[in-house]
Amino acid sequence: MKQSVGFIGGGRVTRILLQGFKNKNVKLGKVLVADTNTEVLANLNKQFPEAETADVKSVAGQDIVFISLHPPVVMDTLELVKNDVKAEATVISLAPKINLLKLMMKVGHVKNIARLIPNATSYINEGYNPVTFSPAFDKKKKQETLDLLKILGHTFEVSEEKLESYAIMSAMLPTYFWFQWRELAEIGRKIGLSDEESKKSIYDTIIASLDLLYKSGLSASEVIDLIPVKPIGEHEPQIAEIYNVKLIGLFEKIKP
Repeated sequence: MKQSVGFIGGGRVTRILLQGFKNKNVKLGKVLVADTNTEVLANLNKQFPEAETADVKSVAGQDIVFISLHPPVVMDTLELVKNDVKAEATVISLAPKINLLKLMMKVGHVKNIARLIPNATSYINEGYNPVTFSPAFDKKKKQETLDLLKILGHTFEVSEEKLESYAIMSAMLPTYFWFQWRELAEIGRKIGLSDEESKKSIYDTIIASLDLLYKSGLSASEVIDLIPVKPIGEHEPQIAEIYNVKLIGLFEKIKP
């Protein structure tokens, strides 16, 4: 693609997106990245030499601008660069909480504004990425934007009010389980399996268990009843309470 791309923020999400594009040999136009942390920029440049470091105003002047910042600093940063964003640019915010209305208040001269909830699995092009577009988004550019984002995995348009729900139920979801799977792999090693045997057992069983729960036609109760011995069953109420308190509480904090 000939369009230039700017990333305001060079942290984890920028790295995830650039790796996803790299995996599919996507040749982006000029790629500029700005970040206040020089170490972050140095590490990013090692992994992606094509990503040039630039000041934030220069980055904001590119054809496609990704706002890869935490919500508390998005508005102040947009205030700083609002006059540098081209009217015909595509601006894609990757942050929860800051809705389209707030974005349009800062860069009102730009009609092509989108919000994307990115997913870590985009790193291997298996993302589950909901996106929403401003009402005035140009139809042709919208399709071009979707085509670009779909390289990262399953990208689908949703109403804006659902974005933060997907942040909880997709973007952050792996963190609820990764540490458990890591611990289970260690337990497998302790009880006699090799690392590879333990990881394969966990991976294959989890995939099959998801299919059983969602594709068998059985109810959740019927699926759960298929295994009579539940070694941590007595702790399920505590775990369920943690999920409800932490996740619903977090949702209340990040929703606009």
